[in-house]
Amino acid sequence: MHSFCGIDEAGRGPIAGDLVVAGCVLKSPIEGLNDSKKLSEKRREALYEEIIKNSAYHIVKFSAAQIDKEGISFCMKSALQEIMQTLTCKEYLFDGNSAFGVSGLQTMVKADGKVPEVSAASILAKVTHDRNIIKDAKIYPEYQFEKHKGYGTALHVEMIKKYGYCDIHRKSYKLKALEKTLFD
Repeated sequence: MHSFCGIDEAGRGPIAGDLVVAGCVLKSPIEGLNDSKKLSEKRREALYEEIIKNSAYHIVKFSAAQIDKEGISFCMKSALQEIMQTLTCKEYLFDGNSAFGVSGLQTMVKADGKVPEVSAASILAKVTHDRNIIKDAKIYPEYQFEKHKGYGTALHVEMIKKYGYCDIHRKSYKLKALEKTLFD
């Protein structure tokens, strides 16, 4: 049994693409870990490879269709439970302020910038999320997913107005910018 597992997610907020939740148990210290959002893409990619080699980890993904069907909270709870069942540890720490009703899970706001295991999980989740959405960008080039990674930017909203939703959009997420157009 491992002593400590850090957990973080990427893709909870975007209106397109997968939700990715990663759990990570470091086997040895890794230099330069931080909140994935504070690292360059090149640095995240390099650290990702190092984390894979020096950890026990588990990554869970939910598609936009699964999120629409089950709801984001259900998907988060399921992912957290799966990670805790897969990586047996004495302690689990999730970045944020909600444990989504999962018992035995501690939470800490901004843990991804303070706790190496959570930083590592943050990097695993973000790199996995971004790699997936860049693959999707090749399938749906008109949406320019490589630029906004599925977030509801002005560019992304314009592309939805122009082309409608595609298969990787979360139709259950409501956008005020799009609702207004219905009544113009």
